[in-house]
Amino acid sequence: MCVKFILIFCKIRSFFCNIRSFFNILFRKSKLYLLLLFMTKIENEIQYNWAVKRVEELLPVVDDNTPSNDPNSIELELLSNLVADYSEQYFSLGEPSLPDVIKLRMYEMGLNQIKLSELLGISPSRVSEYITGKSEPTLSVARNISRKLNIAPAIVLGA
Repeated sequence: MCVKFILIFCKIRSFFCNIRSFFNILFRKSKLYLLLLFMTKIENEIQYNWAVKRVEELLPVVDDNTPSNDPNSIELELLSNLVADYSEQYFSLGEPSLPDVIKLRMYEMGLNQIKLSELLGISPSRVSEYITGKSEPTLSVARNISRKLNIAPAIVLGA
């Protein structure tokens, strides 16, 4: 009788310990969800660093097969959006300038200023003015730059 009582007591104790740890986990998670629920914007770099770290922790856990209603998946999506918004606001690179894009394309194509002037049908001094940003290309030259260097017209025209 005593052994049976001890076994039942151990099972009950084990059950309540499991319940207690379950509620501890649930409580910790719910605090996190409440934090995420009310966190509509990352306000400072400390929050940003925390969010980036948490996203990096969640990435191995969530994959394409994870259900969309999974708590980790929801948390990852919310935090990713917050991190993206903060990054865009404070770490944005901005639009590239025409001189920078021309220099990059010259490097990629192995061109120097003389070869570029021959390709575009303009003088090397005019190419130099475009590269230094001292002057803007005419519409016909801008069209050539866009077509022959494969640069988006919006960048060439400054739009």
